[in-house]
Amino acid sequence: MAVLLPLSAPKRYLGVVLVAVIILHYFLTIVNDDYSRISSFSNIGEQLRTGEQYDELISLDNNLRSFPNVTKANATFVLLARNSDLPGVVNSIQSVEDRFNRIHNYSWVLLNEEPFTDDFKERVTVLTRASISFGLIPREHWFQPDWIDEERARQGRQKMMAQRIIYGGSVSYRNMCRFNSGFFFQHELLQQYRYYWRIEPDVKFFCDLDYDPFLYMQEHEKVYSFTISLFEWEPTIPTLWQTTKGGFLSWVTPTQLSPAVSFIDFIAEYPQYVENHNAMDFLSNDGGKSYNLCHFWSNFEIADMDFWRTEAYTAYFNYLEQKGGFYYERWGDAPVHSIAAALFARRDQIHFFRDIGYRHDPFQHCPSGEQWTKGRCSCDPTDTFDYTANSCLKKFEKLFA
Repeated sequence: MAVLLPLSAPKRYLGVVLVAVIILHYFLTIVNDDYSRISSFSNIGEQLRTGEQYDELISLDNNLRSFPNVTKANATFVLLARNSDLPGVVNSIQSVEDRFNRIHNYSWVLLNEEPFTDDFKERVTVLTRASISFGLIPREHWFQPDWIDEERARQGRQKMMAQRIIYGGSVSYRNMCRFNSGFFFQHELLQQYRYYWRIEPDVKFFCDLDYDPFLYMQEHEKVYSFTISLFEWEPTIPTLWQTTKGGFLSWVTPTQLSPAVSFIDFIAEYPQYVENHNAMDFLSNDGGKSYNLCHFWSNFEIADMDFWRTEAYTAYFNYLEQKGGFYYERWGDAPVHSIAAALFARRDQIHFFRDIGYRHDPFQHCPSGEQWTKGRCSCDPTDTFDYTANSCLKKFEKLFA
């Protein structure tokens, strides 16, 4: 007759742990699709065969790190493209998905001045498990307004073409700059979202992200972020600063301001527009008398659309729109966004994502040191635009020195 001996304490504890692990496994299988997919026997076998198991396990660890508090921001990716941009769009979405979104599963909103083709939609949809919406841009938000003096605009284009300025003769480029400055966040497909990550065709992301930049923006009250900053080409915006300073900022009476912004006549009717602790010193070397041409390169930006929807930015864009500089000159959305963020937000609400490796020809930002290693970055850490002669990163960092 067998005699049942009591389990020793270590064995009892081991049994309890084993039961807990099994229960957790089944719970995660039910509530977490990524865990179920990655932990299945068929998937594990496949990953072992393809040599990608390590990469999948790293992704699983990142995904479970925040469990059970798996939260997401109210955010989406935004990509403006034409049907002819399909190869570059595929490259960009694949890069974003591989380095970040295959775990976080944020939605995509793709916008076009013309309907997307079925082939375009099919080629893009297979790249992600996230939802994708394809939107048509309203005509009034894209094309040159009828009230623009076309002869004056044509003369401006010819002058820039003679100066060999890139896109100097392009009306469609000006349409894009105007749309990105004042209309994209008004699109019906974006009304439900607060944060966006702007993606361009044919860009590359070099590093893995083990956290959520959208949640970082939300939790730290950031309204605008960048990876590359540089000088704008002055002939494209010859009157933008004067229009901002002498026009929009001239409806004013002096008020109590910090020394950094004392040059500004504060807007009498809307005293909340210009933020007291702003980033004016990023824009100007002489207290605002002139513009030093520094701006954030807006083909990468993670930002708060509620900031663009504020009364301050709405009034600013409408004022610029009335002046016609998007067509008479070539005002870009990058300096427009940069000036607004620097004036209307606190300087600590603007963020440099140092750990996000990014390339949009011809410039790139590559992390270094521990961030480069941790992100398994594929870029050369010595090949980065950060502190080159044409970079404005030092100006931004001096704001916090």
